[in-house]
Amino acid sequence: MQKAVCKVSVLPLRNDKAETSEMVSQMLYGEICEVLETENRYSRICMQDGTEGWVNTLCIAKTSSDTEKSVVRESFGVFDLAEGRMLLSAGSEIEADFRFEDNQGSGRERIGNTALLFVNVPFLFGGRSFFGIDAAALVQLVYKMHGIRLPRFAAQQATQGRLLDFIEESECGDIAFFDDEEGNINHAGIMLSNYEILHCYGKVRIDSIDSSGIFNSEQNRHTHRLRFVKSFLS
Repeated sequence: MQKAVCKVSVLPLRNDKAETSEMVSQMLYGEICEVLETENRYSRICMQDGTEGWVNTLCIAKTSSDTEKSVVRESFGVFDLAEGRMLLSAGSEIEADFRFEDNQGSGRERIGNTALLFVNVPFLFGGRSFFGIDAAALVQLVYKMHGIRLPRFAAQQATQGRLLDFIEESECGDIAFFDDEEGNINHAGIMLSNYEILHCYGKVRIDSIDSSGIFNSEQNRHTHRLRFVKSFLS
């Protein structure tokens, strides 16, 4: 199967081969995919997290390289690349000779500090960058920046990790999952403590959480129903 690499800062991954089709996700610069088919100006690709969709063929390039890369850990950065100077969002992948310093503190503290960088980033359905992001992508991207690969969507993420018995056991960096009336997982967020959560709801924000779910003080109500909390860290 032919591999390709994303050559633009943010590339929409669409449900169908048209610029007006719904965006289901995004590729970031340097991320690798497999090209499943090409039709006119569009290619159907499969990202490394298993997400499939259509992209503009002009924005990817064939590659056979498995060169080690570094994941951008800054909110934004301007980098001199083969394509010229480019503004990249956190989570992009560049040549491995560029190294980023880790946040200070334990693994959990570093994940919490990285998550806080996203506060006030606007919600964008299918978004995966500081230009706009959705709830599951927020979780995925924060963990990716610390070398942990998670699936793209909340329902997929919820199948992994170690289940906690009580929310009071949760620590910074654990992931809380939420469901709808039918029991389908439809939301996720990163615990900052056993009573605070960072998640994307209109924008990336910090709200209180209890055994019932997320409580929004502005609306004076619970906005999301807690299903369970899982730990992905040792």
